[in-house]
Amino acid sequence: VQLQAYGGGLVQAGDSLTLSCAASGRDASNYGVGWSRQAPGKEREFVAATTWSGRNSYYADSVKGRFTISRDSADNTVYLQMNSLKPEDTAVYYCNALGTGFWGQGTLVTVSS
Repeated sequence: VQLQAYGGGLVQAGDSLTLSCAASGRDASNYGVGWSRQAPGKEREFVAATTWSGRNSYYADSVKGRFTISRDSADNTVYLQMNSLKPEDTAVYYCNALGTGFWGQGTLVTVSS
């Protein structure tokens, strides 16, 4: 499974941004997908995840109510809609196929105050 994350950028506090994670390869559509992030000097932390069907989603408390994860099965892409961004959301965001060791490359999100 190959995963490609993109969509990061520089935004201001309060802005919105959508990240995308495109999955390809054998059985790519059979896995749930998660988003994690790693801020400078900190450990990687869980952000959100969705099941392979897209019916169930899970969020870290720090982003609940602001971030929405969704899945487009037609093109095997998982989106992370991020609203009301805060400077503390600044991090490199990674997507991964749940239960596997497959991770996409990170995409940097910088939120200025």
